[in-house]
Amino acid sequence: MTSIITILNGPNLNLLGTREPETYGTGTLDDLETLCAETAEGLGLAIDFRQSNTEGELISWVHEARTRSAGIIINPAGYSHTSVALMDALLAVDIPVMEVHLSNIHKRESFRHHSYVSRAAQGVICGLGFAGYRLALIALSDILEEDL
Repeated sequence: MTSIITILNGPNLNLLGTREPETYGTGTLDDLETLCAETAEGLGLAIDFRQSNTEGELISWVHEARTRSAGIIINPAGYSHTSVALMDALLAVDIPVMEVHLSNIHKRESFRHHSYVSRAAQGVICGLGFAGYRLALIALSDILEEDL
């Protein structure tokens, strides 16, 4: 059976390609989903790729992933710095979590330097654009193989 990786994208990531391209690049969310699907297929994984601007919906998806996914990749976007509830949901699931940010949050405004979600993540990748998702999929694949 193919392992499913849930990939969750937070607020405003639906605007990729048009929102601050100097920070986030010119690729769209559809481009990112294609990259993730191709990478996952090469690793023998499947993805469930989602985006929401709503904190509660992201939390519900984390709960759902608990029973149907082998791991979670999350770009919590602005919720990184504000959502204790999202952190708590991720801490409650018993599957590996990777946190991804397209930009380097440590080179940006000081309020972006702290991520609550990082406490729940096995690893954090930031500043590598779309490649961060590819690397997170590779890392999760390695983690899942180690757990066999």
